[in-house]
Amino acid sequence: MSSAKGGTYEGFTAEEKAAMKDHARELKAASRRTSSADKAAQAERDVLAKIAEMQDSDRVMAERVHAVVTAAGPALAPKLWYGMPAYALDGKVVCFFQSAEKFKSRYATLGFSDQAKLDEGTMWATGFALTDVTAEVEARIAELVKQAVG
Repeated sequence: MSSAKGGTYEGFTAEEKAAMKDHARELKAASRRTSSADKAAQAERDVLAKIAEMQDSDRVMAERVHAVVTAAGPALAPKLWYGMPAYALDGKVVCFFQSAEKFKSRYATLGFSDQAKLDEGTMWATGFALTDVTAEVEARIAELVKQAVG
């Protein structure tokens, strides 16, 4: 099978396969939980545990992003999404943190789904590269989250 660029299709990368397996485990675990309060509490613990597993620089940024997102978007519920910390409104992911390590990237990413109300004209950003989370970056994340939740 050929790819669109004329090369050979090699299938999903090991990182992509791992993310899909993470997502399958997340769905299975969520379906086992009984009450909505239990689901929410366990989902937050899962997110914090995933952040704690990250390498130093990613972990520090993820901790700051988590704090800012939960403060700026109190209606958002933390949950794992393809093995990444994510924040959902009514069960639908609005934003997520992707560590640099996740897909062997040179930077971490704060991403927003199509559920985020970031629309601005005919083109707008839905992903932001993060190399450090400074006070200025925290303020920008808070603005984006508030806008995304609308």
